[in-house]
Amino acid sequence: MVTSLRPKPGPVRSYHFPDFVDETLAGGIRLITAAVPKLPVVTLLVIVDAGSTDDPAGKEGVAALTAALLLEGTAQFSGADLAEKFERLGTSVESGADWDSAFTKITVLSDRLDEAAVLLGQVLAEPTFPDREVERLKAERLTEILQLETEPRGLADEKFSEFLYSPESRYSKPDEGSTGSVNAISRADIERFYRGRYRTGSTTVIAAGDISVDAARSLIAEAFQNWPTGSAESAMLVAAARTRRKNVHIINKERAPQSELRVGHIGLPRRNSDFFPTLVMNAVLGGLFGSRINLNLREVHGYTYGASSFFDWRRGPGPFVVSTAVQSEVTAPALREIFLEIDRIRSEKISDEELSLARDYLDGVFPIRYETTAAIASALATLVIYGLPTNYYDTYRKHIRGVSSDAILAAAKDHLHPHELQTLVVGDARVIRDSIAELGIGDLHVHDE
Repeated sequence: MVTSLRPKPGPVRSYHFPDFVDETLAGGIRLITAAVPKLPVVTLLVIVDAGSTDDPAGKEGVAALTAALLLEGTAQFSGADLAEKFERLGTSVESGADWDSAFTKITVLSDRLDEAAVLLGQVLAEPTFPDREVERLKAERLTEILQLETEPRGLADEKFSEFLYSPESRYSKPDEGSTGSVNAISRADIERFYRGRYRTGSTTVIAAGDISVDAARSLIAEAFQNWPTGSAESAMLVAAARTRRKNVHIINKERAPQSELRVGHIGLPRRNSDFFPTLVMNAVLGGLFGSRINLNLREVHGYTYGASSFFDWRRGPGPFVVSTAVQSEVTAPALREIFLEIDRIRSEKISDEELSLARDYLDGVFPIRYETTAAIASALATLVIYGLPTNYYDTYRKHIRGVSSDAILAAAKDHLHPHELQTLVVGDARVIRDSIAELGIGDLHVHDE
């Protein structure tokens, strides 16, 4: 009988992120070029400091709408014409906005790059924001909000931030806006936001792939020659907590068979000295399939198919969140276990096995994340948006492997705050209210849908 043994893993291979050149062009645009000539493909990614945190008060959602409307028509072409022209070049164009920036991206064969770049420059420099398209995209967002409000998972995600941050904080409202704010946005608001923020001094162009530094410099200077100069000041971000007192909010959904659970508090900004210990700590707590929270709720107790925790990394302090869904009758027991796991990781060092699992995973998957030109461009965008050091990717694995169990314990004590945890449950209040109240995990509030 022949038996086969599982091969042992070889030594960890070194990894080097592609070299790149970072410069500022004469007009003020920042250009980052990563020459990766393995395949005849180039990704152009344009990043603008025009994210949702820059939305005017009462007009939340204007950043997202502006970014989406860039593709709906220029001085020369309609939105349909643009889509067809990009398709004829063998590519499509994407645009959008998150909390910290707006982006526009194409990936194209290098022999079609010149033409595609010129077209992309027109999209960014000459948008017309047609009234019909403004109203169409507003209607789509309003429909999306209605759908979220009827779906427990989306409702929990949207409402949790509202209960976490003070009303003055932009983070307390959905990044793409609420029903009231989207209804309040006019075409003039979009035009004003675009004119104020889409400027050379607020723009970074990233070219990754089969292109030289000199070629990228010449190409972008020509394609973006009509880009308005100057830069815009970012709005002051307020990220204060709505309360420091523990609360439990139940959004009543009658006859709901399940409860959507969110537990957390305000976390950390992306740029902080404890990023790596906190990243590994969260991997142990709830960031991996084999994490404590998932094994507890899924494997030990059978409360859920999956549970996780994460820090939502932003320029400002985004939320730390534990997220899961459970059957209504085990809502309170599941919450109790979540609180116990948060307390446990703050009170004792993790095991060597847990440390090895988390570090090996974060270390091992890192290189395969950057195998395409689009992934390399997105990685470089992260450096830009969060002001990370140029050697960040080359030193990432070293930093991960350098995290100790002592550092994880310190990060848990410093950055997990049980006395500030806010709890949100979307479920049937009649079924779950009394058992949750018995846990004593915060002042209880029940809200209608």
